[in-house]
Amino acid sequence: MIKKIAILGSTGSIGTQALDVIRAFPSHFQVSVLTASNNADQLILQALEFKPKIVVIVNESHYLYVKTSLQCLSTEVLCGREALQAAVELEEIDVVLNAVVGSAGLYPTVNAIRHGKDIALANKETLVVAGELVVDLVKKHGVKLLPVDSEHSAIFQCLTGEELNPIEKIYLTASGGPFRGRDCSFLKNVTREQALKHPNWSMGAKITIDSASLMNKGLEVIEAKWLFDLDADKIDVVVHPQSIVHSIVQFQDGSMKAQMGLPDMKLPIQYALTYPARLLNSFPRFDFMNYGSLTFEKPDLDTFRNLKMAYQALREGGNRACVLNAANEIVVDAFLNLEISFLGMSDIIEETLCQVKNNTKLHLDDYIAYDSESRIVARDLINKSKK
Repeated sequence: MIKKIAILGSTGSIGTQALDVIRAFPSHFQVSVLTASNNADQLILQALEFKPKIVVIVNESHYLYVKTSLQCLSTEVLCGREALQAAVELEEIDVVLNAVVGSAGLYPTVNAIRHGKDIALANKETLVVAGELVVDLVKKHGVKLLPVDSEHSAIFQCLTGEELNPIEKIYLTASGGPFRGRDCSFLKNVTREQALKHPNWSMGAKITIDSASLMNKGLEVIEAKWLFDLDADKIDVVVHPQSIVHSIVQFQDGSMKAQMGLPDMKLPIQYALTYPARLLNSFPRFDFMNYGSLTFEKPDLDTFRNLKMAYQALREGGNRACVLNAANEIVVDAFLNLEISFLGMSDIIEETLCQVKNNTKLHLDDYIAYDSESRIVARDLINKSKK
């Protein structure tokens, strides 16, 4: 049976690798929906190859260009954020792969769940911003929530067949990014170019900066809480520079299971799309002889404060993770645009958390409101810091 896939964010790093997977298994998958925010040229090329039912370009200024370029197809071309959310309602869709960057991925995820679609989730912000709401919807509508992040996919794979065995702890591994072992005196002067040079993974700019600041790992801790129903004290982070062990589960008897492999996002993408099957592929294989050692160390929470703030937000609950994420999206953009320093990102996030009051009784509109408020506060703090 051919699975019909909607890929939200098809021109980004995850989206393009997902299409590589689909391209490798033409008898297993068919593309029904492709969406992109701004990269009209690549979206057009993808649509010409895969001939989806629907294409969405979120930036409305590119609509006529995309529509004209695809007039040779029967593909319906739409534009705007509302079209992005509506596209997941297409009846034939089996799986929605959400690879949208940032909190913009929340609404289409919620809408897809409400329409009974299984979710392959690469947009961690969906669970960071509104984890409780999303998990409740998944249970209510009886859909699958399949993690695509390499760390969460690793935990998911380790837990397959272990449903009756209580978890004592999970360990999310982190490469440590380009600044592993560096102190604040070094970090205060790092450049955008230095921060964008990840040692192991090829990713988009936003997630690469998050990895350099360890915010990405903080967001993954929050995501893990909702995916696996764990308290903060049962989620640990260990720095593993080689990025071969993708994460570890420790059970109540002390036994540990790890999922390992080369750092290649196509592996967790494929597993999410083919679950519960494992299909033979031609991806490179890990060879123990090429690695003299695999090492592990504690993260430096005093230097990389973002990870510490993420744990604190998780423990406090309410809107804290939503505020943390919104402020982070603003400061990363500001850092990429040379408006603030690398360490200044953490300062702005911390102050935003202080200024936006917590609230523990939240509906979807509340999350969106706090997301908007936090962005305004963070942006104002950045502007004041430049005076």
